[in-house]
Parts: sequence; structure tokens; C-alpha cells
Amino acid sequence: MPERIEVGVLGATGMVGQQFIHQLENHPWFELTWLGASERSAGKTYAEAANWVQDYAMPAAIAGRKVQDAVPAAGAPKLMFSAMDASVAGEIEQAFARAGHIVVSNSKNHRMDPHTPLMIPEINADHLGLIDKQREVRGWSGAIVTNPNCSTIALTLGLAPLKKFGIEKLNVVTLQAISGAGYPGLPSIDIVANVIPFIGGEEDKVETEPCKILGDLVDGGIRMLDTRISAQCNRVQVIDGHTVCVSIELAEKPGVEALKEAFRSFRGVPQELGLPTAPANPVVYLEENNRPQPRRDALAGGGMTVSVGRVRECPLLDYKFVTLGHNTIRGAAGAAVLNAELMHSRGMLG
Repeated sequence: MPERIEVGVLGATGMVGQQFIHQLENHPWFELTWLGASERSAGKTYAEAANWVQDYAMPAAIAGRKVQDAVPAAGAPKLMFSAMDASVAGEIEQAFARAGHIVVSNSKNHRMDPHTPLMIPEINADHLGLIDKQREVRGWSGAIVTNPNCSTIALTLGLAPLKKFGIEKLNVVTLQAISGAGYPGLPSIDIVANVIPFIGGEEDKVETEPCKILGDLVDGGIRMLDTRISAQCNRVQVIDGHTVCVSIELAEKPGVEALKEAFRSFRGVPQELGLPTAPANPVVYLEENNRPQPRRDALAGGGMTVSVGRVRECPLLDYKFVTLGHNTIRGAAGAAVLNAELMHSRGMLG
């Protein structure tokens, strides 16, 4: 087996950082050798620094590893996955890119930067072409690549098979799991037996990020998809799995069966290349009239498959359907690992 690439995780002690550790534990290409976190965690062992909240045990190989301060330093691997909180991620990720690191980030800070790829590899693998311009403009030897917001990924993988029909208008309602709020997240008195119809900054992300992801790389920049999206985002009492209810207006009117076939047949570059984290089917269509459901479907494809169901005609727009994705795997850590796999397959990790 070829020698694995050493990688690090920034923000390693949080919920998404823990999911990165799980995704990388037995990865065939990447070996986790470096953990970075805040100053209060630096110098401690990972077991001392992290409040482990996953359903599986902390990997023994990680528990005794020393946590480093999240700054570029000698011995830090070239490839860094970032799960940093948005309040600090911007400057830290730029510092690593400036120092020559490839930062594959789950944080929101650079997603809409015109020179930063916002990636879902099944949809826009060619957007990695932005990196040359990013380096030219920023003067970096490294780079930053981002994955979208967790709800955006579930939504946009549901939209990508329909792009060929001309996406003109969307009305979107999200039902987002509590794990998306991190740990400790919401007080139980707020969320138990309740729905909270507000998640700070979320609606803007859902209304803007898909237009970049589904846009086209033209002359070193992204020509945004010309569509309008109205989003309402809600926190619901579900642990994992973001559900998105979509009504869509299309330029063409192919009919319900054609939409179902578009979902069933959708594949992308990761499937063609057989990337390790890529599911065989990035999108599955479920015929049952009560699916998808978070408890039954969020872990489809190891959490990397988005499930779609209930396609039917819409009396206001043209069609409506439901899409579901695991928010900390496909919507966060798994998405970033897949981005790095795509970069490695194209010789971009050096």
C-alpha cells in the first residue's frame, strides 16, 4: 500500500472535530498525526482536552496524543482539515494557507469568497480550478477549499440532478437536527418537545451557497446559477440528520417520473474515480410515502448518501420533494474528507 499522507485537524476537540477523527481513523490515504485546538486545550492530551460526545469510543491512538496550539508550526502536516468555530476560523485558516498548508475547511468564513472553491465533488469538481487564482490574488503557496453549510449540502445534492431541467425558483423549509448546534448546543428546556423557527445566519447560507455550487467556472471565476431561493430554517428535536422540504419551479416540465429517474441515475466524479469516502450512490430515491426519515435514512451510504423522496406536483410551483442528509458526516467532516480525496486524486496535495 502506498505511504499515507499525514494530516492534521484544527478544532479537533469539538463535535465536528470528533467526527473528523472518526472519518480519518482507518482512512486508506490519510493518517491523522496532528491535533490543533484553542490555547486552553493546547498542551493537554486529547483525552484531557476533549469532551467526547460520540456514540463510539475515542480511538485509543488519539487519546494520548498531545493537542497543539492552532498556529502554523514546525512538524504540522501540509494538509489540514478545519473544524474551527467561525469566530476564529477566518484568520487561523488564512495563516495556515499563507504558511503553505492546504486547508480543507468546514467553517463558513471563506465559502463565498470569489476565489475559494465551495465544493460538493459530485457537482462541481472543476471548481478546484479557482485555486490558481486564489494563490495569485492572495500571494499564498497554500490554499483554502471549503465545503458548504450542512443544510446546503442536503439541499444541493437534491437539486443537482435537476439542473439540466433549468432551476428557476425554490421555496425551501429546513428541519435541522440539534447536533448541528454543536456541544453543549441548546438547553433542553428550549428544544425538548419543541421547534425553534430561527437559526442564526442559516437562511442566508441556504439562499446563497447553492447558487455558487451549481454555478459554472468561467474565466477563472464562478458564474452563479441564476435562480431565486426563499428559505425558512428550523431547529427540531432530532439528533442527527437535516431534512429539507423543497418546492421547485423548472424551465422544463419533465414530469414526476423523469425527476425520479434523474435522482436515481445521478453520479459524479467521486463515483467515477472510486474515492474512498464516496458512496456508490450520492443520491437515492425512496418510493415509500413516509420517507426519508432521519432515524432510518441519515446513515445511508455511511452517512454520505443524501436520500430523496415524495416527489410530486406542486400547486404553486411545479414540483415538490423532501431531501435528507447526515449533517455532521455528509454535511461536515465527511464532505471535507471527500474534497481532500478529490484533490489528492488530481495531484494537488504535493
